[in-house]
Amino acid sequence: MSLNRLRRIVRNLLILLLFALVQVRSEYNTADPNERVRRYTRWQEFDYISWTLDALRLKQQQAALNLPRYLTLEQQRQIVLRYLERVERLNQVRAQINTLYADPNLPNPQQAAAALLAEQDALTREINQRLAPLAESVLQYQLSVVIAELGLGLGGQPIPPPLYHVTSLPYALIVSPREVIRQDADISLVADLSLDEIVRLESEVERGLNVSALVVPVGGVGTYPTMVMSTTDLNWLAEVIAHEWIHNTLTLRPLGALYYASPEMRTINETTASIAGKEIGAILIERFYPEKVPPPAAQPPPTQPEQPQEPPAFDFRAEMRETRVTVDALLAEGKIEEAEEYMEQRRRIFWENGYRIRRLNQAYFAFYGAYADQPGGAAGEDPVPAAVRALRAQSPSLAAFINRIAWVTSYEALTALLKP
Repeated sequence: MSLNRLRRIVRNLLILLLFALVQVRSEYNTADPNERVRRYTRWQEFDYISWTLDALRLKQQQAALNLPRYLTLEQQRQIVLRYLERVERLNQVRAQINTLYADPNLPNPQQAAAALLAEQDALTREINQRLAPLAESVLQYQLSVVIAELGLGLGGQPIPPPLYHVTSLPYALIVSPREVIRQDADISLVADLSLDEIVRLESEVERGLNVSALVVPVGGVGTYPTMVMSTTDLNWLAEVIAHEWIHNTLTLRPLGALYYASPEMRTINETTASIAGKEIGAILIERFYPEKVPPPAAQPPPTQPEQPQEPPAFDFRAEMRETRVTVDALLAEGKIEEAEEYMEQRRRIFWENGYRIRRLNQAYFAFYGAYADQPGGAAGEDPVPAAVRALRAQSPSLAAFINRIAWVTSYEALTALLKP
């Protein structure tokens, strides 16, 4: 049996295994927070089974060609850069069409936008049918190379093979108790919900269950293949596909298998994926697209003592950390209404400083607080992400960090790994 045939068999078996893991659902249980919330969402939930089957068929077609291995590095680069350039042009065309349709002085916006509508159709076909599949294959291959170089694979092979697909992503309905910040439910909703439908659903869930609810957009989902939002930012794209691959590989180990076991395990998973995704994505960019490496942060010029000091710029992470810490303290005292009033006051401050947060509530912190690869922000003073960051700092390499944390089964097990 040839090595390539063996690899295809192993890949297909892993796909079937991961697909089964993704699709497993428990029987209906009225005590399960997800099931109680699903009374309000069943007809608006995202169909992962159909999406995954379609994506797997596409990936099988791409794998049969194995195109990236026959391309030079420069040819690979040009495929990805061309894809991003056409996506950017499509975004521009869509914006121009929206402007024309919103112009009250145009009696026939469809006629005025005819050329742009035709270009939009042509760009969509070019991207979806030709450029996107090629670009995805190239980036999957390049990510595989980086994973092997970092020692994160098995025998030089990533397990599972990196597979992702750019698509319209589902929304996530996040539910937290009002008296404490804790994610009790995360329900994936269809991608085409209107704002009116989102607001109505949040209100119904909050009234019916006396909870805090928030519908949030997501940038990626750790299905297999993973789901990734369309973007023209190559640095962000590299980070997200690496982030979601980390979730896929952790699913085969205790940490990922226990993702939903507790809020602490979810935070450990997401903080680990955020740390690793940033590191792997940065290496991919440096290795294959060095011109896209972000410039180093500019150092502020030294100030002269005699010059008046300008007021400090609004620091989002610091302000969000202060908000979370204060909310936690109020909730610990049982002051739920005061905490909710305070969050709305703070939301207005964020809005006035350019951060368009639609709702700031317990569910907001329950969701965003788990992504804590950096101190502060929505995590506040949560010790769980700090422990993950400490373990990474103590690990000699990213591979050593992943291999240690992958076997963690609780927050207590994580802290036991930390050196005194």
